[in-house]
Amino acid sequence: MHMFTQLYEFAASAGALEGFVYQRPDLGAESISKWVENLVEAYRLLPSEVLKEIQPSLDGTLGRAVRSLDNVLGEEHPLVQTLRSMVKGPMPSSPDDFQKRKWFQKRI
Repeated sequence: MHMFTQLYEFAASAGALEGFVYQRPDLGAESISKWVENLVEAYRLLPSEVLKEIQPSLDGTLGRAVRSLDNVLGEEHPLVQTLRSMVKGPMPSSPDDFQKRKWFQKRI
């Protein structure tokens, strides 16, 4: 599989997880355990040069998912800790912390 396809599938899955867990007080760990396992496996398979490029963006996406899950499962839950392990930079302050301007947004 081409690297761009792998990257797209990983990023789509990470972004979908962020959306799925956002403001879900009824969320159970069983609904995301395989999802998180697959994300970790894909993350480990991505080449280091790819991770170097995407890590800051990934930190925001997964960090916001972690913040959502902190509120439901608790900071010490193994799934939360597993996701947190893929965040290498600063953790977003909340699930609503969108500080980064997207590459396609016009500057005002």
